[in-house]
Amino acid sequence: MFDEDDLEAIREARESWTEQTLDPFLDAHGERADRFATVSNLEVDRLYTPEDVAGLDYDADLGFPGEPPYTRGVYPTMYRGRPWTMRQFAGYGTAEATNERFHYLIDEGQTGLSTAFDMPTLMGIDSDDPMSLGEVGMEGVAVDTLADMEVLFDGIDLGEVSTSFTINPSAPVIYAMYVALADEKGVSRDEIRGTLQNDMLKEFIAQKEWVIPPQPSLDLVTDVVEFCAEETPRFHPISISGYHIREAGSTAIQELAFTLADGFAYVEDAMDRGLDVDEFAPQLSFFFNSHNSLFEEVAKFRAARRIYAHVMDEWYGAETAASKRLKFHTQTAGQSLTAQQPLNNVVRVTIQALAAVLGGTQSLHTNSYDEAHALPSEQAVRVALRTQQIIADESGAADIVDPLGGSFAVEALTDEVEEKAMAYIEEIREMGGGSVRDGVLTGIEEGFFQREIQESAYEYQERVDEGEETVVGVNAYEQAEDEADDVELLKVDEAATRERQLDRLESVKEDRDDEAVETALESLRGAIRSDENTIPYIVDAVKAYATMGEIMTVFETEYGSYQETLGVA
Repeated sequence: MFDEDDLEAIREARESWTEQTLDPFLDAHGERADRFATVSNLEVDRLYTPEDVAGLDYDADLGFPGEPPYTRGVYPTMYRGRPWTMRQFAGYGTAEATNERFHYLIDEGQTGLSTAFDMPTLMGIDSDDPMSLGEVGMEGVAVDTLADMEVLFDGIDLGEVSTSFTINPSAPVIYAMYVALADEKGVSRDEIRGTLQNDMLKEFIAQKEWVIPPQPSLDLVTDVVEFCAEETPRFHPISISGYHIREAGSTAIQELAFTLADGFAYVEDAMDRGLDVDEFAPQLSFFFNSHNSLFEEVAKFRAARRIYAHVMDEWYGAETAASKRLKFHTQTAGQSLTAQQPLNNVVRVTIQALAAVLGGTQSLHTNSYDEAHALPSEQAVRVALRTQQIIADESGAADIVDPLGGSFAVEALTDEVEEKAMAYIEEIREMGGGSVRDGVLTGIEEGFFQREIQESAYEYQERVDEGEETVVGVNAYEQAEDEADDVELLKVDEAATRERQLDRLESVKEDRDDEAVETALESLRGAIRSDENTIPYIVDAVKAYATMGEIMTVFETEYGSYQETLGVA
């Protein structure tokens, strides 16, 4: 972008500035630290100039929005066309309580729904299972059967709303329930929109929610990808998630590299099944964390798009533009929220949300300030949503496409993040003998990802403990406990929630046709044994009102329990 004569003139000018201006100032005043780094401990320079981006090729590395390599955004007008989808995570108690919260958020201007499930639902067990005691509806909504889904979306037009489901081991069952509900409501399958997290590789790497072993889990994910491409083309079958990798303690670069590696593993698995990359790749979506270091986060998002475009083209032969565009959801960093002085979290979330917008996210969840204490209250949810609305309508951040593009600092950081993330991806590919999928599975089996994340998490906590990393209200600017912010918390009535949920589950079991349930479950067993796509059979089972636990038990029986494989059952 700069010719050699210009660069030489800039070098000479910088040397002169250093000698005549900078060094005397440093001698007199110094700086507040010997070293400056991001939250991920990526060192940043004092000043960036054209020298730092001397190798940048505008057409090849940046281009224009809506064109490869999509560094500057996946759409030509980005938020000048329409703002990102504001998708607040919601779910607690029974389906009735969450349905009420959904309607509240829609009335307040939210443009997409995002569903949180309780731990029994996430793990594929029913509310009346002894293992569910004390957990029913406590950290999300309880869903045992299609009857719960019917209540959950009562009064909501599935043909109009986009719905996200944050669930993994039992994701295919929730997806099947949504498809069955659309059928029941007379909404065409090709009209329903939304996203299923369904990212099992990330579970084995970071979040640790699993039922069956990695390989059959991957097979089940690909079942959803295949069915979705054929039946629900506007629905995203996977949200390939770096969020939980970052929450587990990874750096921004590790989050990006491991997430993209998981994504490429899913691509390879689907292609090995015989699917055309251009048929399913446009439906893949990603999910990233946005942390406190604004410039690092913007660089991460921009580098993600560039890497994805190149790899999908060069490694997997994607031809359509839609197959090479990385589209992603962002959530602000839960790990950064503090129980101390919780109102400070409003500021943290605002910075993180702004980074996501400046980085070109397609949808955004902003955490509530009270989430270090409890599920968010209605007031806290409103503040979180208003944060997005103020950024969209008052800040001007949505008015310029890729507003930090061309910044010497941001472009240099984007290059650095890309280079280091690609080094990880190449290492993973080498672990698999040329296959990213096999490399990811090998890395899971050998503990590669866990070691990398644990080392980064330990190093970060060490910096916090030593005061090198400032956390306002925790290790600096602390406040006496009796002066802490008075925050009203949401409380879920555990006993009443469980009783109401068990009553509905019992009623469903009494009213359903048990013979139809057993026939559907037996057909599912047959599909597993004959290597058929299991999703049509799961849809049939949920329509017969088979429970979540009954369906997941079939998979666990056929494939074995991963807990038992690990020897911890």
